[in-house]
Amino acid sequence: MNGRVLRIELKRSLAPWPGVVVLAGSLAVFCLIDGIWWQGTAGWTAQWTSMALWTRYLLVFWWPLVVGMGAVYGLRESRSRTAELLTTTPLPAWRRAALPAGATALALASGFGLLVLVGGVQVALGATTYMPLGWLPISLVAALSLVAGAVFGMGVARAVPSVLTPPALMVFLLLTDLFLQQSNEGALPSSIAPNRLAQLSPATAEPREMLLTLSGSVHLGQTLWLLGLLATGFALLSAATRRARLLAVAPVLAGAALALLILPAAAGGTYVVDKAAATLVCDGPVCVTQANRSRLPELAPRGKAALRVLRNALGDKAPNSVREDTELRALGDNRELPGDVVLVDFDDPLTAHTAGAELTRFLVAQGLTPNCGPRTPWEGRGQIDIPAQSIAASWALGDHQLEPLQVPDTYAYSQGTWANAKVAWEKLTALPSAEQRSRIAQAHAAALSCKDVFAALTGETSP
Repeated sequence: MNGRVLRIELKRSLAPWPGVVVLAGSLAVFCLIDGIWWQGTAGWTAQWTSMALWTRYLLVFWWPLVVGMGAVYGLRESRSRTAELLTTTPLPAWRRAALPAGATALALASGFGLLVLVGGVQVALGATTYMPLGWLPISLVAALSLVAGAVFGMGVARAVPSVLTPPALMVFLLLTDLFLQQSNEGALPSSIAPNRLAQLSPATAEPREMLLTLSGSVHLGQTLWLLGLLATGFALLSAATRRARLLAVAPVLAGAALALLILPAAAGGTYVVDKAAATLVCDGPVCVTQANRSRLPELAPRGKAALRVLRNALGDKAPNSVREDTELRALGDNRELPGDVVLVDFDDPLTAHTAGAELTRFLVAQGLTPNCGPRTPWEGRGQIDIPAQSIAASWALGDHQLEPLQVPDTYAYSQGTWANAKVAWEKLTALPSAEQRSRIAQAHAAALSCKDVFAALTGETSP
């Protein structure tokens, strides 16, 4: 197969279209829809690993479609009624099969490669300075899955030359993908199907934790399975006899068997913490992960200033360090709050929208009345915490009037809530100094126990 023949095949066949669909469809989803892939530290252009995982996530839709398009391409000979004629030519069947398979593989690899290139350029131009190599296997396995799926579809259509073959394959694989699809409801992504079986799908769960990546055993197991699928597809595409078609099933069965032996049985072996990304980088008492090292120059001086304010407000019970929150937990789960650390979560919308002096105010608020609720941007955050934190921060910073934390529009104060906060502020500042300090200490203890902070500030009984 020389370059001239390959160019003709790409120009005059359906081979380029699967790659075009994957590239254009993925960019349309990522660039035209304001989804969760643009939010937080696990956004598709925020980090290299999350970029690779987001492109893998879309395979839940593209993989069945690519297999179906490959099947349509594989029906070319039967539609043109040239299958019998081509079998009489002296050219070996495997060489005839190599041309459409190679053209499709080239188109898909190019389309997906351009998608990764677009994402990679945006990541490189972003704020992150952390560049791991662990994202490469994630993307390489994704490209292999697209090529193997398309060639498998071509082979099945060649073996079963019916107009019903492409839609039947698409529907079957789409339903299978949905059954095997992983969700992020727990601390680690999981599926309703057994974990080993779920890993046979090339699609991954949507990234929610920046520090999570796929383990090496997943890469190896999926590679073996997909290579078996590719070999079976090519063998079916070049098979000329019934016996050859039956033997062609052996590679995919062997690949699946080996993969099921290698793939992890539990979600904890599938998604693992990237230890290099999670390594803490510190400037005195202020620490962030290696993946967010670019944020340390701004956070460090503000964190040190906040710790001094907290020391004056809480005395010996004050936190003595500021650290990025790296705990993994399920959706909706509260987080455990250590009393000696101010936890900073860069997925918290308040953290993402604060800078300068306002960042110091936010850190003081987090140290006095830390939020124990869910932290990812699409889970929400209780509005009652924000007025209470505003009161505590204003008191600790010595403000003469209540200064609200600067929050994004989605967390705007309602008139009733802010009116109550003003009343609570006036009552607090009217108390003797010792009583004010006692109320702040009670609010701090209530926050660490995940109780009603506002009730502690106003002197009411906490439910």
